[in-house]
Amino acid sequence: MTGGIIEMDVHGMNGLQAYEAIGKQIRAVGNSVYRIRVIHGFHGGTRIRSMIREEFGYEREPLVKRIEMGTNQGITELVLREF
Repeated sequence: MTGGIIEMDVHGMNGLQAYEAIGKQIRAVGNSVYRIRVIHGFHGGTRIRSMIREEFGYEREPLVKRIEMGTNQGITELVLREF
């Protein structure tokens, strides 16, 4: 963890495994964490990236305020609160 950001790598997981791991991490974070950086990769396909954006965005997960996509297409950030 780096300054309120947790990084988790879901490479090698299928969609269900990644969903469960991310959900577990969201429920386990403390007050010092404001962002979860999910490293899912890009070159092997976009199935997990799409699942993350569908299942944890659009107010489907109450603890996730918004989703941010950076310049790296293999990373999605879940914003839990403002810094």
